[in-house]
Amino acid sequence: MRVYIPATLPMLQRLVADGSFFPVSGTAFAVTPTLREAYAEGDDDELAEVALRDAALGSLRLLAADAEDADSAEPGLPVRRAVLVADVESVKARPDLDDAVVRLSDPVTLDDLVAVYVDNAAAEPAVRAAMDVIDAADLGDEDAELRVGDAQDHDLAWYATQELPFLLELL
Repeated sequence: MRVYIPATLPMLQRLVADGSFFPVSGTAFAVTPTLREAYAEGDDDELAEVALRDAALGSLRLLAADAEDADSAEPGLPVRRAVLVADVESVKARPDLDDAVVRLSDPVTLDDLVAVYVDNAAAEPAVRAAMDVIDAADLGDEDAELRVGDAQDHDLAWYATQELPFLLELL
């Protein structure tokens, strides 16, 4: 199954260094049967875009959590959302959490990767602003939801898996 895994740049560095990566709590997003039922219309590409956007929002939450934990912050790295796209077998749908949520039971390896999405530099101010209010947005604060929406309006750039080491070097 194709999954979309929320990540951060330090996580991508660890993936490249170690050759494998286990998502936080095993959480990823995918085009699940529940997601298909939630949309009256939409082909596989459109539903995959929904899963990708959910993963990008998950990445934003990871960035916000890292910002709160000063020990895990990586100096010198820009603040950008990242999403890994992988084809994996051990996936369990979790419709109790959300329509597109799945849990992975095994680490994802570099060989499992299909692509990587990362924010461009232009998204950084919006991502930083959204990081500060993501919890308030989750609780229904309309102004916070707009700031998170501003970050989500930035499309992630697509990278081939073999480009990942070079991308990280250039940041």
